Amino acid sequence: MYVALSILLVLALLGMLFGHFRRKKIICRIQNMDEREKCSLVEELAEPFGYVYHCCCGFFSSSVDAWQKDAGYTWLYDHMAPRFQMVFDSLPVYFNYCDRTWLIEFWKGQYGINTGAEIGVYHADRLLSESEYRTAHFQAAREEEMLPCSLKLYMEDGTCVKNSERHWWLTAFVPGVFSHPSRLCLKASVCFYNREMMEAFYRGLCRAGYPAENISAQNLCLSFAFHQPLPEHYGLLTRFWRRLSQCMNRINCRLFVWITRPFTCAEDRILFLYYYIPFCFRRLLRLRRFHRRCHRKHGCRRPKCCRKCGRRCRKES
Repeated sequence: MYVALSILLVLALLGMLFGHFRRKKIICRIQNMDEREKCSLVEELAEPFGYVYHCCCGFFSSSVDAWQKDAGYTWLYDHMAPRFQMVFDSLPVYFNYCDRTWLIEFWKGQYGINTGAEIGVYHADRLLSESEYRTAHFQAAREEEMLPCSLKLYMEDGTCVKNSERHWWLTAFVPGVFSHPSRLCLKASVCFYNREMMEAFYRGLCRAGYPAENISAQNLCLSFAFHQPLPEHYGLLTRFWRRLSQCMNRINCRLFVWITRPFTCAEDRILFLYYYIPFCFRRLLRLRRFHRRCHRKHGCRRPKCCRKCGRRCRKES
């Protein structure tokens, strides 16, 4: 028994020494990279997951041709999100335009170890009744249907992240930051093709319960601030998952900062996580409801294949 215990202690000591020297090696490797090389590598690693990294501001956003576009949107995605550590406030706006029901939805909250916000533009293939909103499947806006959108997300400490682009799913996700959704403020702006579409969206926004006096219009663009969520009566199970997920998110954010503590810059932390704990890096980039699917053009069946596919595709190119 003493021999077995001694062997286990020796193995544990060797494992600690190996981990220590491996960590030092990774730190030196990242410190020897220049800023352009770091940003290029993070962008390359994020691409198979459908995201773009903004090096100047330290956040991820979704790419226009992200593979998530094929999944579209259903209410079930939001309903199940807390079970996968995604806790957010949402503001869905339904309106009818050109013989179809459109949905432009706004989100803000905690996505795992990321604080973020989203604006999604979707439509059904026909006109829907209100009773069908939660059961229908909405398609993502096609390239010619995408709308110019902008978002500014104000966090608890007063910092702000902003993004603006013609998109079907405009996002901004800041890694390593923990927030309560109700303490975030999303200032959003959406521009439309014509006045008819803008007025239809305006009426939908008012029906959703947003105060008309807080909506501002300029030309064909509507702007408003999404701060306090509309009253939502969550079931007991959903409330449990939201609280449990937020507890886990807070712990994971602290672990992320502690594990990557040699660094303070976002891209340095991300690269350290990629080299040191690849599994956690993949979890970092599963930012939204489509984590069970993978980029079809890379031929993946499971999300954990993405990193390998990303490497293989880069070699082939």
